[in-house]
Amino acid sequence: MRHLVGLLNRNKGFIAFMFCMFVFRSAVADWNTVPTGSMQPTIRIGDRILVDRAAYDIRVPFTHISLYRLGDPQRGDIVVLDSKEANERLVKRVIGVPGDRIALRGNRLYVNGRTARYSTIDVAGIRDDSTHPAHYAIERIGGASRVIRLSDELPSIASNFGPVTVPPGSYLLMGDNRDDSYDSRFLGFAPRGEILGRARYVAFSLDPSHHYLPREDRFGAPLDGLAQRAGQTGRQDL
Repeated sequence: MRHLVGLLNRNKGFIAFMFCMFVFRSAVADWNTVPTGSMQPTIRIGDRILVDRAAYDIRVPFTHISLYRLGDPQRGDIVVLDSKEANERLVKRVIGVPGDRIALRGNRLYVNGRTARYSTIDVAGIRDDSTHPAHYAIERIGGASRVIRLSDELPSIASNFGPVTVPPGSYLLMGDNRDDSYDSRFLGFAPRGEILGRARYVAFSLDPSHHYLPREDRFGAPLDGLAQRAGQTGRQDL
């Protein structure tokens, strides 16, 4: 026992530092590894994304208990959530907020009866980690835009979905890789309390297909920067 007490006394500075770091990661900011391609091309497999855990709530560290609500997720936000339905942590984009009526028809999005506008884009400069061919489009609605990935060979069974109305206290989430995303179309609405924070940037990225070498061009990259760049080369509305 005395040996343990002595060990703790000798390392109390390090222990205090580690405790503070874990508290910071739990309540203020964290990073999250992305192991799947459901958000391609916005987020690539191997990206470590920064998560602002104080974007919507101030929480009791190491819990989901909200002490103070700072705001609510908005359409277009990329959020990280602990999904009880999926039994894992997910990264998805907010498509519908409480009260919205959402539908997909042939992967064309409708929000409250208003259809999104789509523009085809050149694939030059857009990379993802799938072996299946796909095309990309800029999806614009409500002043926001993002690049979505649409499979050429394997359309999702959920490319036609809804209409559904998002209930109070819940959100409808989808991946930008619309034909390869396990999201609200299969899992149901995401409760507000499961949303941990918002992601805006890539912290760093390791390429699993090239011996986990760093992708230096991804370090610090804004997650929606691709949509801004692609918007300058969109060819036509679909």
